[in-house]
Amino acid sequence: MNQTVHHPQHSPEAGRGTESERLARAALSRLSEPGDAVLGRWLTQLDAGDVVRAIRDGTVPDHPGLDADRLAAYRARLVDVDAAADLERVRSVGGRFIIPGDTEWPSQLDDLGDGRPLGLWAAGTGSLRLLALRSVAVVGARACTAYGAHVAGELSAQLAERGWVVVSGAAYGIDASAHRGALAVGGMSIAVLACGVDVAYPRGNAQLIRRIAAQGLLVSELPPAEHPNRFRFVLRNRVIAALTRGTVVVEAAMRSGALSTARRARDLNRHTMGVAGPVTSELSAGVHALIRAGATLVTDAAEVAELIGAIGDDLAPQRSGPVLPRDLLEPAVARVLEAVPATAEGAPVERLARQSGLPPDEVLQRLYELGSLGFVERHGAHWRLVRGR
Repeated sequence: MNQTVHHPQHSPEAGRGTESERLARAALSRLSEPGDAVLGRWLTQLDAGDVVRAIRDGTVPDHPGLDADRLAAYRARLVDVDAAADLERVRSVGGRFIIPGDTEWPSQLDDLGDGRPLGLWAAGTGSLRLLALRSVAVVGARACTAYGAHVAGELSAQLAERGWVVVSGAAYGIDASAHRGALAVGGMSIAVLACGVDVAYPRGNAQLIRRIAAQGLLVSELPPAEHPNRFRFVLRNRVIAALTRGTVVVEAAMRSGALSTARRARDLNRHTMGVAGPVTSELSAGVHALIRAGATLVTDAAEVAELIGAIGDDLAPQRSGPVLPRDLLEPAVARVLEAVPATAEGAPVERLARQSGLPPDEVLQRLYELGSLGFVERHGAHWRLVRGR
């Protein structure tokens, strides 16, 4: 274990967002599976460095749920952890480790309580917090029908054209169709993975995953080089549900994992939506049951936007105007904003890239950030200033 994790004791909030806290949380992400509520409760009392030190030294206070076997498992794993190497590895693929207290941390994940992520490993240059402000999950069956793939792709493309970020899990079937639909129209997509962000899984989607990393974001609770298992897929779904403002299930059988995402979204007071399919299709039976249980039937992006566009003042800014003055924008974001013409027509990404001198993929990410902040809006393939800005 890298000894730089050790640092003086202080209050739980004092170290949030600091590099020592980041190193400690990176170490803790190696000790447990995602959603470990025992560690989560512990981190409400101590900062991560103190938790790591207590595990290493065996000086653990009386703590609910922390029995001797669990502590022994933590200590055994800690011996082989090199958090500094993990942080360097994610940096080597153009990524970073985002933790509570960072400006990029999406505060809506705090709704998961003790089960919120210890941190999120991310690859891509967009701001996760800003991109998630106007995001919607599109999920469904891996073994989907041609109908399901078509609907997921069309729906996601329409959402992207309305300035929404499409979030899914990069799996085969509906997930892949959702990502491809958004990317195909020059949209933004986030993939929440059940493995490390440096692991292309499933292999058949490796090219798609690389494209998401370039044009959007890859996000995972799991540290670099970690591979998925059945439980990690289920645990990953709670992050998709919490991160987004609503979840659309396109196709799902009665026992589909996609339904767990919708149920978590409902429990978190997010909108749950379903796309109807043939009553003879087993792959639509789960969606139909979801709709009967109270999810909203949707058929296109306009209906999705109508539902999620006006909710969640705690999740997104009002669309009446920017929530940040121009002079508080990061330099790259400000450059893109300056390039957007003050005309009703606006301009396509390629022209804005030439004007700002930034790569098209980065310009696209910054535009979606500006859209979340209320400065610009997407109109077809063009971006324009919000009126009065």
